[in-house]
Amino acid sequence: MATERTARNGGDSVCAWRPRVPGVVEVFHAHFTQYAYPMHVHEAWTLLIVDDGAVRYDLDRHEHGTPDDTVSLLPPHVPHNGSPATPGGFRKRVLYLDSSRLGDDLIGAAVDGPDLRDPLLRRRVGQLHTALTHPGDELEAESRLTLVGERLRARLRPRAAVGDAPRDAVRAPRRDPVVARRLRELLDERVVEGLTLDEATGLVPAHPAHLVRAFSGAYGIAPHQYLMSRRVDRARRLLLDGQPPGEVAAATGFYDQAHLTRHFKRLVGVTPGRYRLGPAPSGDGPD
Repeated sequence: MATERTARNGGDSVCAWRPRVPGVVEVFHAHFTQYAYPMHVHEAWTLLIVDDGAVRYDLDRHEHGTPDDTVSLLPPHVPHNGSPATPGGFRKRVLYLDSSRLGDDLIGAAVDGPDLRDPLLRRRVGQLHTALTHPGDELEAESRLTLVGERLRARLRPRAAVGDAPRDAVRAPRRDPVVARRLRELLDERVVEGLTLDEATGLVPAHPAHLVRAFSGAYGIAPHQYLMSRRVDRARRLLLDGQPPGEVAAATGFYDQAHLTRHFKRLVGVTPGRYRLGPAPSGDGPD
């Protein structure tokens, strides 16, 4: 992550940073017990989830609330405020997104219905925040953000624009083996260097969401999972050659040793250091 700022004031805390993910202006995590926002505006879209407690706010002269199963989307340039709606305050996670992710044509729909009860969307936004907290996982974050944006647009798009289908209908993935194979070839060519979703769409003419869905549908694994699997495979070989984990991390495209350790342990079940040590003595030798 880049340019992280953390501040504490009594029981309140704030952590903010700008990730290396196109379209994300800022990530903002906060715990407020009593602080109330005055009326203000943002130039970016505000995508908000509350993990603990609840927030009440006014938007376009209407009162709204954010229980923990809700995703709230506040449009740019529209005044709003915010204050705790529960005695212990609230804990929230916010993404500020620019117009490349959500266009101004959706502002009216967001003003009319900013709070979305959508369990799948809520889970995806939470997964996106998790990816954004880990430097080196930008491909995962960008892929998850693409699917979040697609679902937000489907929820906000007027029903007339999509026929008689319900706005929260899940779109059936369309198979596209040619696109999937080309993306896999790109990932294989750039295991160490990595590949952003923006770069991939420039090399494989397809919408980012279709690129992710086509790959996952063809191979049963998301593009970022495939890339990390390839990197871990390379790391295993280098570790067995005797190279230390820090050097292996740099040689296989991981952000740092901690990044290698997290993915290595997830896929192999042990840390790189323990893996490198080889088998423990069996104790079955002669007395």
